[in-house]
Amino acid sequence: MINLIFTLDYEIYGNGQGSLRDLVYEPAERLLAIFRKFNARFVAFVEAAELEMIEARGTDPAIDQVQQQIRDFYREGFELGLHLHPQWYNGRYENGVWRLDYSEYNLCSLQLERIKSIVDRSIGYFRNVLGVPDFTPLSFRAGNWLFQPTRKAAGVLAERGIKIDSSVFKGGVQHQHKLDYRRAQKNGCFWKFYDDVNVPDAQGPMREIPIYTRMVRPWQMFTAKRVGLQQKASSTAQPLKNKLYRIMDFLRFSQPLKLDFCRMTLDELTRMVGAVINEDQKHPASFKPIVAIGHTKDLVDFETVESLLSYLRRKGIAISTFKEIYCKCNCQV
Repeated sequence: MINLIFTLDYEIYGNGQGSLRDLVYEPAERLLAIFRKFNARFVAFVEAAELEMIEARGTDPAIDQVQQQIRDFYREGFELGLHLHPQWYNGRYENGVWRLDYSEYNLCSLQLERIKSIVDRSIGYFRNVLGVPDFTPLSFRAGNWLFQPTRKAAGVLAERGIKIDSSVFKGGVQHQHKLDYRRAQKNGCFWKFYDDVNVPDAQGPMREIPIYTRMVRPWQMFTAKRVGLQQKASSTAQPLKNKLYRIMDFLRFSQPLKLDFCRMTLDELTRMVGAVINEDQKHPASFKPIVAIGHTKDLVDFETVESLLSYLRRKGIAISTFKEIYCKCNCQV
């Protein structure tokens, strides 16, 4: 049985560039309209650190609309997940430009007390925006998918009541940040973990439900749509060292192609989902939560999103949130 979970990273660009209205509020508002039409819900991974700092510095007038939109999500049953780019919390706004603290880029590499401080602060931001003093997100996604080394951060999140991570994309490698999710390729559609998010552990405090990927040849990653969105995001020059790391990441015979409803064409999306349907027909009794990813800043092709939802309806594929499928995951180990 397949359940497809649409997840939306709710954020501007990682270097602090871009407006909330153009890159967050308006794309999300149009996506909301489409999902309402289908009586479906998605998971909004709200970048709490970014929004808190933008509000505190008064750098974007659309912050009030964004906060109201978050309250609308909550009221209408769209799930709110925690998304964090920790470099924002020590960020400075100087001469119209954000100077972020990239020494804190990977939450998992920080000291334990700093991790606790950042997570508590971000959950507190949610509670203030929603006006719900006991709100705790069920799910988490790490900034740039960096959830290694796992143990400290997973322990802090679990202690706060967060039960699901969705940072892993099987087969993923980032040499610059020492991320390696290749070992997770041996795992099923979900698993519990403790020391390493790659390694299933029945006693683990959290459950991983990874972003769905297929391994493809490197040249299959370079479609016109995907390259165009990537160029739009890369408006500032990168240091040579960072470019060399990216080249190292791509020097493999196969690459993980994420089920990305913003960057993929309709043909790519339906072919990938069709392959999952074919696999499900061979093993219909097993529960298969399939996580799709998108970003508000990449949301430009709304026709493809609506066509994908129509395709899923025709195929009888349920669209769910993590909250709706969590109990099903607990019933199958």
